[in-house]
Parts: sequence; C-alpha cells; structure tokens
Amino acid sequence: MMQMNQYLNHQLSQVKPSAILAFSMFANKIENVVKFTLGEPDFNTPEHIKQAAITSIQDNHSHYAPSNGTQPLRQAASNFLAKKYDQHYAPEEIIVTAGATEGIYTAVMSVLNPGDKVIIPTPTFPLYIADTILAGGQPILVDTSSNNFKLSPQMLKQAIQDAGSGVRLVILNYPSNPTGVTYTQKELDGLAAVLKDQPIFVLCDEIYSELNYDGPHASLSKSLHEQVILVTGVSKSHAMTGWRIGLLCAPQAITDELSKIHQFTITSAATVTQDAAAEALQNGQDDAIPMRQQYQKRRDYIVEQMSQMGFDCATPSGAFYIFAHIPSDLDQDDDRFAHDLATNGQVAAVPGSYFGPGGAGYLRFSYATSMEEIQRGMQLMQTYVQKQRQK
Repeated sequence: MMQMNQYLNHQLSQVKPSAILAFSMFANKIENVVKFTLGEPDFNTPEHIKQAAITSIQDNHSHYAPSNGTQPLRQAASNFLAKKYDQHYAPEEIIVTAGATEGIYTAVMSVLNPGDKVIIPTPTFPLYIADTILAGGQPILVDTSSNNFKLSPQMLKQAIQDAGSGVRLVILNYPSNPTGVTYTQKELDGLAAVLKDQPIFVLCDEIYSELNYDGPHASLSKSLHEQVILVTGVSKSHAMTGWRIGLLCAPQAITDELSKIHQFTITSAATVTQDAAAEALQNGQDDAIPMRQQYQKRRDYIVEQMSQMGFDCATPSGAFYIFAHIPSDLDQDDDRFAHDLATNGQVAAVPGSYFGPGGAGYLRFSYATSMEEIQRGMQLMQTYVQKQRQK
C-alpha cells in the first residue's frame, strides 16, 4: 500500500500538534480536576450582543458578507480603536478575520517568502512559531527571561545582527500569553527606533488589549504605523471566543495584499457573528470593565496564595495568565511536575517549556475561571505541595 502521507507539504513534518491542547485533553480525563489550562473566559457574551445576533438571524442575514467584512463592523472597529487606543485605521484598512488566529496566519503567509527570518521573543504562544514554519520561514527565538520577559531594544538589535540578512518580521504579543507582561509606550517607542526604516514588518497581536490592569494600553502601531500589522478582536474583550471574529489592521497598501490570502482561505467571516461584533464594538465599548475587575481579583488571590507556597510569580500587568516558577525544592522538570500535579493533585496548569526558550521550570496558570474554582484549586495545590515537601 502506498504511504501517501510522505507526499504531503514538507513543512508539516516540522510542526508538532499543540502540546497545550494535548495537555488539556489529558487533564480532562482526571476526575474533579481544576483546570487552569486554556485561555477561555468563563463569562458569557453580554446580552445586548446576543440579541443583535438573534435580530441578524431574524432579518435573514444568512448570505455571504463582503470578503473583508461588513461596512458596519469595519466602521465600528475603526471608531473603537481610535477612541480606546488612539489607533487610527480607516474602515478600508481593516479586514474582519475568523478570529485573531486567522488574522495571524493571513499576516504571516502574506509577509514571508521561503527562507525569510522571523524574530519571536519567548516564552510565547506556540502558534506564531508554527505559522512561521508553515509559511517556509525560519523562527529566530529570543529568550527574554533575563529581562522580566520583555524584548529590549538591545536584544532586538542583537537578534537582527546575529540573524544576518533576511529578517522580514518581528512578532510581538502584549499583554502576553503566557507571561501576562505588557509594554509601556516608551518601551515600544524604543523598539520602534531599532526597526524604523528597515524593511521589517512587525506583527502586533493585541487581542488582550482590554485586559490591562496597571495603565492604558500601549501600541507599537502609534510609533511605527507604516510597518505594523495589528491583530485584535472581540474574543477576550467581550467573551466571544466561539464567535470567531478578529480584526486585521494595516495601511491600505498592505491590507490590499493581505486580503488575497484572506479571500482564498475563508472567503469571509460569518455574517451573523459580524453583526454581533459590530454591536459589541459600537455599544459595548466598556463591556470588558466588569470582567477585568474580576480578573484582577483572581490574579491577586492566586499570586498571594502561590507566593505563600514558594512559587516566584511576578504580578502580571495584563491578560489572564500567571507564569509561576517552580520552587527549587520541588521537581524542576516542569512537564513532569505538571503531569504529576494534575494526576495526583487534581490541579492542571500548562508546563512553561511548551512556550519556548525561557519557559522551562515554569507553569502557566489561566485565571479565566471562577473564583470558586480558583479557591478550590489553590487548596488542592497547597495540599499537593505539602505532600511533596514531606517526601
């Protein structure tokens, strides 16, 4: 029998299935486990957004939307970004994607030619590395753990120099998954100064922009507008992960080209969910505030509890993740520790090594779950840690 799998795209052999999803599936089989694994908000989509979707269905908005998105949603997105973050994109410079995930894929596939190099600060969400490989690019991973998980201008300059020719893209995610760190505008301006007038794009994944705890959201798009491709959406800000609406923004000369990958990949995002997202951005500009307040309470509780157990976990500035370093008197193999913690402690947190260089010895906890579950999880973890230390 002919083994046809050997004739598939060769890039696929370099990409492994998601270790995060595999670990989550492993944890699902453990009875009464407390899951701190996936970045899935436990809040429901606000009622006014759901009603907008119902009205859309009743009005028979069941046909193809324009490929780049409906005019009401693109206009609402343009207004939202300008009002909230002082980011200025005309509706024609915005593409509505099937979640931020498709936006990232579209941007990476549009920018890269085979062999192009992509600088990715780590620890990072593995999606960026996989998409780079699938596009025929070469990931250049920069370990930022020595600088509080932030890419500094010096690190960026050195990475470009060490890579030699062929650097075409830098990928930044802030607030960050998995570390929860974010940048000030001054810090981003410093990175912009390194990149300005070089033929290097920057893909800025700002999907967690509404979940900043310590100050206003900053963006590289304000200091390097012509070179930035911005990805955002409503998944985290409005608890709409399952609605699959992302926003891909760039100067029009760039979006005109990005739209080609988008068109031939999905044609268009679902019309009904676009109507719901337009309502979210137009009339729900502050929907994230009560969610953010609850996330902050959860964050503070976990940091306090885990610090008492000896975990080193700097308080994150955004998103809903805590990146905690395993104490030196416990098993330093984060993969082995996480599997044992889930199996014998009924607490599931993702091994930090899954997020690339700088993540080994850490665990990522998502606090996008109820306070009741978080409290139960911290109690179980305390019991587990005490037993480990008594061995």
